[in-house]
Amino acid sequence: MSLVTLRVALARAEEGGYAVGAFNVSSLDQAIAVLDAAEVERSPVIVQSIAGMSAYADEERWWKRLRRIIDDYPSVPAVLHLDHGRTYEDCARAVDCGFSSVMIDASREADGDLPASFDDNVTLTRRVVEMARPHGVSVEGELGTIGGAEAGIAGIAEDIVFADPEQAALFVSRTGVDALAVAVGTSHGSVKFIDESGGQRLRIGLIAEIKARLPDTALVLHGSSSIPAQAVAVINAYGGEVRPSYGVSPGQKSEAIAHGIRKINQGTDSHLAWTAAMRRFLGENPAVVEPSALLAPAVDAFREMVALRMREFGSAGRA
Repeated sequence: MSLVTLRVALARAEEGGYAVGAFNVSSLDQAIAVLDAAEVERSPVIVQSIAGMSAYADEERWWKRLRRIIDDYPSVPAVLHLDHGRTYEDCARAVDCGFSSVMIDASREADGDLPASFDDNVTLTRRVVEMARPHGVSVEGELGTIGGAEAGIAGIAEDIVFADPEQAALFVSRTGVDALAVAVGTSHGSVKFIDESGGQRLRIGLIAEIKARLPDTALVLHGSSSIPAQAVAVINAYGGEVRPSYGVSPGQKSEAIAHGIRKINQGTDSHLAWTAAMRRFLGENPAVVEPSALLAPAVDAFREMVALRMREFGSAGRA
């Protein structure tokens, strides 16, 4: 089974009424944690990398190793996905390295400061689709803008330019994307919403309206981590300075799945779990210098967080 395209994985999710978790990894240890969780939970999974965000100087070598490691998990339907490719070149490199799916984020201008025009978004996204499709590679696009660290802004919901249902239908018809990330109230980064009500701001009605217009297109939720308070507290107790905040509640994500979301991006939650476990270990074992000793609790915490999200998204047992 092993490597599958995003189109295939999300078509199965549509049939089953669940969402597939897309987990950002920046090292081979994290990729193994994600795939181990998928194997144990018998879940399909999307392993994703962001261009320029890894522990390795040679990005293409890192990407090719990611592709090979998926072959070690033949029972896991796994998508290897480029998350937030900012340029055509990013996406072309990922295709050359064996990714089965790429996201071109043309919703913002190249410098990331301002929303791109609808026509410019369509033009670049269509160009990537035309490049990827002959290779059998799926393409995800984005409509509207999602606030937060990925976009280089403060992470407050008011920074979001919400997706327009009519534009969404036009965008898909003009680009031919397999999946569409829609701005519906989420925010990237470890600081999302400054009050508890922020976690209830998903516009479920907007998701339903877009899905009604695009019944055959998989909808994607970005910036949807829940920001576990316990992980933040542990990080700060052991010398960290993460600002406490609120993420998207699990209940809201379940509602979003019920109304048509089929891919949910999760990066911050598992990264918080990783960092909390590593900081705790280092704080409690100041004399230990063996890398495997400090990596083990971090990998365990990362895997456990991913497994929890798989169960919440309904993908566990669907492999």
